Amino acid sequence: MRISRRAGILQLMESFDLTNQFLIAMPALDDPNFTKTVTYVCVHNDEGAMGIVINRPLEITLEEVYEQMNLSNHLPGSPAQPVYQGGPVHTDRGFVLHRPGNAWDSTISVTPEIGVSTSRDILEAMAQGTGPSDCLLALGYAGWGAGQLEQEMADNAWLSGPASPEVIFQLAPEKRWSAAASALGIDVNALSHEVGHA
Repeated sequence: MRISRRAGILQLMESFDLTNQFLIAMPALDDPNFTKTVTYVCVHNDEGAMGIVINRPLEITLEEVYEQMNLSNHLPGSPAQPVYQGGPVHTDRGFVLHRPGNAWDSTISVTPEIGVSTSRDILEAMAQGTGPSDCLLALGYAGWGAGQLEQEMADNAWLSGPASPEVIFQLAPEKRWSAAASALGIDVNALSHEVGHA
């Protein structure tokens, strides 16, 4: 019995763990939620995947979030840090990507270097200047059901590559898409709509 090429790719991808990887949107991906995005994959297992888009700043700052949450002890005059559109799921909830340093009430440790927290205590610490040294607050997240991300990869919607804390926390948001692809040796702006995934 012959197995189709696509079925073979999907079967092969089922053994891949994309946790702590970047998903780099291919030029052909025209879903407005993900056009020219870089998504940091926080969890990928048999049940699906969850990630945070890291290059879609909103017109809202951390300072405004602190004010809305009545966190009045924040440090005045700190540089304006944008809040990001983390994805289309639960856009009313905050997700903090950060370099771990303290134990927060609700944290997934993605790697020893990067965690994602959803509890109020990390925002309180950030407002008081005692939070993690590097952090990115996103509203919402990107989610995929079982096998959905693998199918999208087989359909050439995404490139995948190793995540870089420097890209997440230090590079300007508008440079993250091309920088994540450049780390794979790829000029994402030069890709045709038919190029396969890495």
